[in-house]
Amino acid sequence: MLRIIMAVIVGFFAWSILWVGSDQVIRSMSPEWYGRHQAAVEVAAFNNEPFESDATISLISLLRSVLFSIMAGFLTAIIAGENRSSTLILGIALLMVGLIFQIFGWNYFPVWYHLLFLALLVPMTILGGKLRTSS
Repeated sequence: MLRIIMAVIVGFFAWSILWVGSDQVIRSMSPEWYGRHQAAVEVAAFNNEPFESDATISLISLLRSVLFSIMAGFLTAIIAGENRSSTLILGIALLMVGLIFQIFGWNYFPVWYHLLFLALLVPMTILGGKLRTSS
């Protein structure tokens, strides 16, 4: 059980580091488009102002979430030595934290983004864990 708990913690931190790190990389690679957009979201959220998100950036964020969920599920399954409960627990943890972030950002991104982001966290994490058995 301790191994599963440690695996979930590592998987959660891996997902988070990948998310924040990739956001910073994309910002530095595209300061005029992505960086400006993300800065505008932050200003709108801070000032409680309306904001209309770029659909392409929302899609990129969804793809990042899917990829990182698969990677975190895979890593969690490797560390846990199993791919059922560890990846399910990780997926639920990501969903709970993701729900908080989506609620705070509800007015800044389209509804389809929020729903897909949340709906894909658990299944993609489980999928990543299932890939462990294939390797």
